[in-house]
This record gives sequence, structure tokens and C-alpha cells, in this order.
Amino acid sequence: MREIESEYITVKMGKQKQIALIAHDSKKREMVDWVYENRDILKNHFLCGTGTTARLLAMKTGLPVREYKSGPLGGDQQIGSRIVEGAIDFMVFFWDPLEAQPHDPDVKALLRVSVLYDIPVANNIATANFLLTSKYMSEEYTRKITQYQRTSEEMLNKFLED
Repeated sequence: MREIESEYITVKMGKQKQIALIAHDSKKREMVDWVYENRDILKNHFLCGTGTTARLLAMKTGLPVREYKSGPLGGDQQIGSRIVEGAIDFMVFFWDPLEAQPHDPDVKALLRVSVLYDIPVANNIATANFLLTSKYMSEEYTRKITQYQRTSEEMLNKFLED
């Protein structure tokens, strides 16, 4: 549900969250272990992930995980488009900060989109645990998204007036 306020669009997250789960190769074991340890909470939400991560999570935890393409094959972009559409509420992305990835521009774009659309993002276990234990995991929450389109239109109009 979207409601337009002055500079923001508000988007309400339901009690059941749409959670994207992504992990670089060196972090997949960490992701599987984290999801397994938290499966009693996560089973109440809708899970999705990229390629191998999604398959591993489904096999190792028994939870249903919707699978998108592998990150380097467009999966990061698929997740990003789902964020833009309002179909993902938050993301747990265990990325390897010491390993260059062939799809680093896609990763950067995914992180940029998550900020633009006010999506909570966990990049490590500590942050993921904080998100999962937040009172908002079992409540509705309203995000405020800056209306960048409106801002750019106002800038264009101001420019045209000069």
C-alpha cells in the first residue's frame, strides 16, 4: 500500500516479510548456518535468493526459497527489480569485502537500490541478528521513500523558469 506525502512515498510492510537472501561463495556456509539457526523465525516469512545460495538454503534448511538467477548471471539485478516493485521488504546479503567479484557493478547497483527504496540490509551476522530480533519482524512497518522523481521534476521546472 502506497500513500503519497510531501517529499515521501510511504510503503507498508506486512507482518510477513519478503526477505532476499544472498551470499558470495566464501560466505555461503555462513548464510546456510545462519538461516538454519533461525529457521523457526524465517519459516513464517517469504524467502528468496540468488542461484546456488537459494538452492543450498532450501536443501540444507528445508525452507521454501524462491530461486532467482545466480548473481553474476543477473540474479542481483532480478532482486533489485523486485525491490523497486515493492516485492522485497529487506535483504540479508553476506558479501565478501576482500574478494573482487566479476559482478561488482551489479552488487553496487543492488545496494544503491536498497538505499533508494529504504530497504533494511544486513551484510553480516550481527546486523542480520538485529534485524531478525527487531520488534518489526512480527509487526507492520511503514517505510518512507524519498520521491526522487518529484525532486528531479522540480529541478527541471526551476531550470526551465530561468
